[in-house]
Amino acid sequence: PPSEVSLSMQTPRAQVALGHHLVLRCVVAAGTGLLSFSWHWRVLSTGPRLQMHHVGDNDSSQYRCRVSDGDSVAESDPLNVTIL
Repeated sequence: PPSEVSLSMQTPRAQVALGHHLVLRCVVAAGTGLLSFSWHWRVLSTGPRLQMHHVGDNDSSQYRCRVSDGDSVAESDPLNVTIL
């Protein structure tokens, strides 16, 4: 089963300037087989990356991803992203 799911971000302190680009990556430390990803905030992506162009004020939020191998599900801790 997938385990140790975490989020990473290119910018320090989880802050992005208004109108800029946001990329989040969902990383799985352990898991085999075909893994499926979903993002739990706005479902914009179903892959291991959530990519948003031109972020706005309403994109400040708590992001998390969920990983499934078809039998088991693991979820990342939330990541608070602030749009400046």
